[in-house]
Amino acid sequence: MSFIEFKNICKRYPGSEKNTVDNVNLEIEEKEFIAFVGPSGCGKSTTLRMIAGFEEITGGELYIDGKKVNEMAPRDRGIAMVFQNYALYPHMTVEKNIGYGLKNMKLPADEIRKKVDWAIDILGLEEYRYRKPKNLSGGQRQRVALGRAIVKNQKLFLMDEPLSNLDAKLRVSMRTEISKLHRELGATTIYVTHDQVEAMTMADRIVIMKEGVIQQVGRPMELYDHPVNQFVAGFIGSPQMNFFDVKVEDGRVYFSDGNQITLSDGMVKKLAGRSGDMILGIRGEDIKMDAQNMDINDENHLHAVITDTEVMGNENNLYFSFGGTQAVARVSKYEVSQIGDKVDFVFMPSKMHFFDRETGVNYTELQ
Repeated sequence: MSFIEFKNICKRYPGSEKNTVDNVNLEIEEKEFIAFVGPSGCGKSTTLRMIAGFEEITGGELYIDGKKVNEMAPRDRGIAMVFQNYALYPHMTVEKNIGYGLKNMKLPADEIRKKVDWAIDILGLEEYRYRKPKNLSGGQRQRVALGRAIVKNQKLFLMDEPLSNLDAKLRVSMRTEISKLHRELGATTIYVTHDQVEAMTMADRIVIMKEGVIQQVGRPMELYDHPVNQFVAGFIGSPQMNFFDVKVEDGRVYFSDGNQITLSDGMVKKLAGRSGDMILGIRGEDIKMDAQNMDINDENHLHAVITDTEVMGNENNLYFSFGGTQAVARVSKYEVSQIGDKVDFVFMPSKMHFFDRETGVNYTELQ
């Protein structure tokens, strides 16, 4: 049995006509770092709160370390939780905030001191030991909240958007700290976030949810390269995957603005005879403007005019109108274009995805 098992887990609030979380089945192994992501209202935080015992499970069974916990009190589940709101005691110093939970557990004073010293050391809080929360930065307060959780020495850590109150620079540094902490503690971590960059950089596996339903579970690059549907393809990756309304017939793709390209033999095989109206998806980095790729794919040259640019430092994002929509190409920092420039480009033949217009299913990922 896996460390955590969801068996047909559902949550429906009184007065609601449908489940907020619907029929979740998932297995999480010990010491994994799992991220739940999705738009606001998708059910990710509700799922986390059901694991913690803060929300009643409407249907299904939840197991933690082999024990069914549906009716088990939160304090008996062996969890530590870090919230979006740090919830620090304003009148207590850093060390007293970290040790408060241990004091409530009535541990001996010398054991509390050892655990607090260890947490302060591992989180780099020694110089702030005697400061109160009002005299700490946002990142320092977040580290105190983490310290309060890790001293409990639990096997399961639950984190509910813990970095959303921090500025961009602090979020990056705290992502690194949390990942390092996870490896050092060897605990299982479940991390809820709306930020797909956080999920991609931190998690062993990502669970993508929409309207209470799991859309796909997989390793970050598996979701990036092999999305099962258009929602996953559009949610993972920045900038978002480009989508075009197209018609596929006899091995050719026809765009709404009259442009057309020929599909590779490999892509024709993936489509397995499917034709008609579809949505073509391709990531910005798979739209190529360099001479080598233009030569290799000389029969599928396309043309557009640059309407906007983003200089990112290590790369450039070039925006242009094509196929009846606004598209973006991610190119190297050496490929510089200005607004109004006419550019030639190609779609990488093996990197295109074709989605059903009604269901969003990715035809190129069907077996």
